[in-house]
Amino acid sequence: MDRYLFWIDRVSAFSGKAVAWAIVALTGVVCYDVGMRYLVNQPTQWAFDWSYILYGTLFMVAGAYTLSRDGHVRGDLWYRALQPRTQAGIDLALYVLFFLPGITALIYAGIEFTKTSWAIREVSSVTASGTPIYPFKLMIPVAGALLLLQGFAEMARCILCLRTGEWPRRLHDVEEADIEQIRALVQGEKKS
Repeated sequence: MDRYLFWIDRVSAFSGKAVAWAIVALTGVVCYDVGMRYLVNQPTQWAFDWSYILYGTLFMVAGAYTLSRDGHVRGDLWYRALQPRTQAGIDLALYVLFFLPGITALIYAGIEFTKTSWAIREVSSVTASGTPIYPFKLMIPVAGALLLLQGFAEMARCILCLRTGEWPRRLHDVEEADIEQIRALVQGEKKS
């Protein structure tokens, strides 16, 4: 079972890390626009459109990566004090009652928005630049599908935890290794 869970985690990690490059593009767009605006007094019209397109893509697609790393916000104050089986039961109930219907609705509505947008070759109505936004609309059902896939992995983790009483392992990320190194450094300094 771990093999399948890790495969889904890898898909989420790949998509999240791939779309993270939008930050670099977003930084470039904003820097270019600010430079044009303040250095040569010729602001661009397209930069605002590209800023929200890049940020929106990043925000939506990175959701599955965040879920795979257990990084979404939750009411941790009481949750952390609960036994793993109780946590898993609560999580599973919330996934079934809220997550599945919500993500299914997101995918369904996203497909409809995407079909309509592609049919009319939709452009931005925010600025006069006419930036095409129909490719961006495709990110809605794609992000929903990635979230749904990761949600199935999380529900499987909940079921495994209900059976064993322990949370299954997750893929480790670079950040976790850094935290372990910092702990080792801090513990080494305390011993000195």
